[in-house]
Amino acid sequence: MLQELVVAGGGAVVGAMATDSWTVVRGRVMRLFRHRGEEELAAVEAQLDGNAALVARSADVEHARQSLAGLWALEFERLLEERPEVAAELDVLVRQAGVQGGARNQTNIARDNGRVFAALDGNVVVHEAPAPAAREEGGASKTEA
Repeated sequence: MLQELVVAGGGAVVGAMATDSWTVVRGRVMRLFRHRGEEELAAVEAQLDGNAALVARSADVEHARQSLAGLWALEFERLLEERPEVAAELDVLVRQAGVQGGARNQTNIARDNGRVFAALDGNVVVHEAPAPAAREEGGASKTEA
């Protein structure tokens, strides 16, 4: 149970990086580590900010998140060894961050000249150019006379 929670916690933290919910999740993580001294708390804050910056500028955001999820799972495992009573707070963070089990998948398939517009934790805005005018034989378009 606790192992699943720390894995989900790692996924929740890195899943929120480079999203609109990052500020809220970051604050909750800092509260989880509030029992540590100022120096260690500053180190956790620097690690959070550095990891978030790495994810934000990564060409492959999902790969960066996957790489960091294990690191944060270890941090949470250590935290729960020190203070098992914060497990409930970590569980709330995971639930509120919307990430269960540390991983999310999205599969999009387009067939037969179909198109898929999809996003996971983001928006899709599609601006299509108008279709070109149909051409008749001889190269002249229907609108030309």
